[in-house]
Amino acid sequence: MASTPHRPRGRQTAHPGAAQWLANRISTVGELLTGRPVSLYAASVLRIGYGLLYLLFLLREFPHRDEIWGPDSPWTPALAQELFDQTGWNSILTLSDSRAYFELCYALALVTSALFLLGWRTRVVSLLFAGVVVSFHARAIFMTDGGDNLLLLMSIYLCLTACGRRWSLDARRHRLKAAGEGNAPQPVRSHSAQQLRDARTTLTTVVHNCGMFVIAAQVCFLYGSAGLYKVQGPSWGGGTALHYVLNLGLFQPWPALSHLVDEHTILIAIAGYMTVLLQVAFPFVLFGRLKYPVLTMLLGMHIGIALLMGLPLFSGAMIVADAVFLPDRFYTFLPHLCRRAAQRTGMRRPDSGRATASGSVPPQGRPGVLSSKR
Repeated sequence: MASTPHRPRGRQTAHPGAAQWLANRISTVGELLTGRPVSLYAASVLRIGYGLLYLLFLLREFPHRDEIWGPDSPWTPALAQELFDQTGWNSILTLSDSRAYFELCYALALVTSALFLLGWRTRVVSLLFAGVVVSFHARAIFMTDGGDNLLLLMSIYLCLTACGRRWSLDARRHRLKAAGEGNAPQPVRSHSAQQLRDARTTLTTVVHNCGMFVIAAQVCFLYGSAGLYKVQGPSWGGGTALHYVLNLGLFQPWPALSHLVDEHTILIAIAGYMTVLLQVAFPFVLFGRLKYPVLTMLLGMHIGIALLMGLPLFSGAMIVADAVFLPDRFYTFLPHLCRRAAQRTGMRRPDSGRATASGSVPPQGRPGVLSSKR
């Protein structure tokens, strides 16, 4: 009789402990999603990188724009519309067969890419940029390489993020506006207006954080699936895959360079094994310091793909995507590192009279909490 009361008491003490642990995990995830926008600098790097890549892509293909996307393209607007009926895609380029309309769309695409790169009215321009990328991709889906597939996905994901908060014309405008207001008293808002403002800030933060997590998950899935797919092939397991890649006639921008690299058979085999290892292990090294050497080696791999296979758009898209895994402290340290390097080489004198935080970005406020400047 004396032993029976102790069993329920043990179960009652274990159950609240598990419930408390679950509540703490949920609270941590909720704070991560709603507390503050994460990786604002990384989002800005993605905006700058993909805006610059697509602008250069459009400028590079400017002499061939009619053969790829124009009314006289081998992939005619009628064929594109037939494919749209099957896939559900659409494109603004197929709305008219007029050459003047096509030239206007191309000019607007160039302007939109430049404005997205500079971060001007980013919330609206990001939607226009995604529409441009989707329209041009859908119009000539069989006329380009695989580099624009990732750029297409990232342009859609960036619409969810606050990619104009750093290193943009929007950030400069807000900084000048805050400096102009100075210590002027803030207008008194009603309780309902303040609640709506806080709800808007929280919603923007949640959407931005979810967008950044989706981008990171997309990159992890891309690397992991590519690595697992390579493992199944006998050529990658035998170390001869890169040998065949270097001898593909369609992917030899400089045949002499490809043949020169192909002469080092041992290094080619080691590079093939390292490629598979890096891609498979990539999702598992993101939460430690190993990610920095892994990202460095992946950077070298993509540079090699751009030079040896002639796929600069694909390599550039992957290099920019890898930037999402670098923390904000890395990007904030870069300007100091560049200034130190310039001062050591004598290219720039130290600014003694300049304020240290004159170029800093105002801190991000949270719902119900005023920033330190206010």
